[in-house]
Amino acid sequence: MKTIKIAGVPEHFNLPWHLCIEGGEFEEAGIDLQWTDVPEGTGKLCQMLRDGETDMAIILTEGIIKDILNGNPSKIAQVFVQSPLIWGIHVGAQSPYQKIEDLKDTKAAISRYGSGSHLMAFVNAKNQGWNPAELKFEVINTLDGAVEALTNGAADYFMWERFMTKPIVDKGIFRRLGDCPTPWVSFVVAVRNEVLEKHPQTIKSVLRIVNQTTAEFKHIPSIDRTLSERYDQKTEDIKEWLSLTRWSQKNLDEKMLNNIQNQLLELNITNKKGTFADIVAI
Repeated sequence: MKTIKIAGVPEHFNLPWHLCIEGGEFEEAGIDLQWTDVPEGTGKLCQMLRDGETDMAIILTEGIIKDILNGNPSKIAQVFVQSPLIWGIHVGAQSPYQKIEDLKDTKAAISRYGSGSHLMAFVNAKNQGWNPAELKFEVINTLDGAVEALTNGAADYFMWERFMTKPIVDKGIFRRLGDCPTPWVSFVVAVRNEVLEKHPQTIKSVLRIVNQTTAEFKHIPSIDRTLSERYDQKTEDIKEWLSLTRWSQKNLDEKMLNNIQNQLLELNITNKKGTFADIVAI
């Protein structure tokens, strides 16, 4: 039995992994896949890959590309979610801000530097015509930290996946001023280079098993109810989310990678480009 450590955010995108683990599918293939929930998100996942705390991570595309360019010894082994991630732009319920434009020169709450909430603030700034160099940040680590920061005024707005924050909006804690979709595929599977080199067939088996589930995921009986119960979401919100979400069973191609890297350069999220072989497991 080969042990493989894998980590990702505790969000509905990752339910296919949990269903495969709970169904014993990895075990049948001789793989002990050990999942760790990481509520802190992409920045923490990058650090875990660097430190060898995890072998694989389900991680935001922009975050891992930036970190690989900065020396993270990992590669993208596959696209996991093909559709863009829809980031809600949130303020505290009592905030004076009513429109996204009102947030110019205010402070964004971010889970950590290099996280999706950090990098997507640059995408939003570009969309709004703001100077990205003037963005200000408050590190809040988790969603609970964001609630505290927006409530006590330590930060002014917070960008996070729209459907995961909807219960907080429904409770009247946050208000959502609008959305900011990623201009690229949302989640990829990153694997440490050492693991790719030592256990290539095991990684192929892991991906083959989860791909079978994602290919059929939307057709699983009562999947909307399962998601609703597990992730504390209204069924109508889950149905909308499912209609917008497309999983992938393929890797990035060179054209897609170049397109993403060009956009990251334009946004000043990165200051260089890597080769296809630097970033993608071939």
